[in-house]
Amino acid sequence: QTVTSTAHGTPFRQLSTEHATRAVHPPPLSAGRPPPHTTTATMATPAPKSTPGNMASFNILHGFTEALVRGMRSSFLTDADYHHLTQCETLDDVRLNLSETDYANALEDMNSLIPTGLQKAAVEKLVTEFQYLRTQAVEPLSTFLDFITYEYMIENVMLLLKGTLSGRDINELIAQCHPLGMFKESTMRSIPTFESSPRGYQDLYQTVLVDTPVGPYFSLFLQETAMRGEVSNVLEEVEIEIIKSSLIKYWIEDFARFVDSLGGETATIMGDLLKVRADTNAINITLNSFGTPLNEPAMRASDRKRLYPSVGHLYPAGTSMLADVSDEDELGRVLELFPLYSSIWNVHAAGGDGKSIDDAFYERDVQMLELAFEGQMHFGAFYAYVKLKEQEIRNLVWVSECILQQQKEEINKFVPVFSFHAPWRAGSKSRR
Repeated sequence: QTVTSTAHGTPFRQLSTEHATRAVHPPPLSAGRPPPHTTTATMATPAPKSTPGNMASFNILHGFTEALVRGMRSSFLTDADYHHLTQCETLDDVRLNLSETDYANALEDMNSLIPTGLQKAAVEKLVTEFQYLRTQAVEPLSTFLDFITYEYMIENVMLLLKGTLSGRDINELIAQCHPLGMFKESTMRSIPTFESSPRGYQDLYQTVLVDTPVGPYFSLFLQETAMRGEVSNVLEEVEIEIIKSSLIKYWIEDFARFVDSLGGETATIMGDLLKVRADTNAINITLNSFGTPLNEPAMRASDRKRLYPSVGHLYPAGTSMLADVSDEDELGRVLELFPLYSSIWNVHAAGGDGKSIDDAFYERDVQMLELAFEGQMHFGAFYAYVKLKEQEIRNLVWVSECILQQQKEEINKFVPVFSFHAPWRAGSKSRR
């Protein structure tokens, strides 16, 4: 039967009732009959992996926390603040000037200002701000912020072990520990009770550090020590520094792997900051080893080389050359091959303007950390905030110490943060 459509005038055949029923309800499959072959549509290109720098999802998860840390940038001391501080004659004048800055609340309960008290109050202020950021963070930002604290945990453990060798009071040592790296008080007090020996370190890990975030790094150190058969036959205080350098190395490598796994802008910006940090450690380890057993020919390629992180701009060619360096002249010749560090070494070699290699490293770090604030949708700004605040605290302590010791001619030898008069900013202005 054929019917003509009134809409288009095209003929079509109307199905009978039997055919319509078959079309809507197909007959059931028999027991021995295989099911018909079916295909599932698949995407030719998989969905893109979401990264912390992904514009579609970053603000959903981390936008509020990033807004907080970028707002905290306004709390840094300005060029005018530093100018007023350097004009102070007494520490009371310093306190009066700081009352007009973001440090007003931190200092309001202090009867008299001393450099150590100023440092403690400034650090506590930084810790409070950091912990607030941590409470607002979700994964993977929360893990990223935890990684920042691991460095302070390592430094606290080493401070307690080294202080024990010197016979210092445990209460005095705990008071000097950084608040960002604190464990439970019972854990902190038990760390100095272990002897400084291979067996003592093993017991320390198995009983105390195994349940802490830095436990895996200590485990790696013990495994490496066991593979060598014995702890290096060096002085105990030198051995403590070797342990600290090893743990920091494992932390940098672990942090770098985590950052790289995040991808996006975080992997680019934060990865570069960690590479420079690794290179700085390698250069300092080499420089500080001169005149110690670590500079002996037999120990350069074994003990000293294993302290170099396996990341960085110097790795692997540069660190291999550093392992053979025996004095400062040879170190300088190696660093001349790397433009990123040749200018820094020239500052150390010249020794002019009272600048040390540490001052040159600080200036370079401040420049890189400030640039970390320029981009958006990455985690590097959180790391940069903590490190730049540490630099500001060093500046405050330096200025207050110069005033206290009446060394006003040295008072301007600090590295300001977000300064319009910074050498690298001034250089960019002059080129315009």
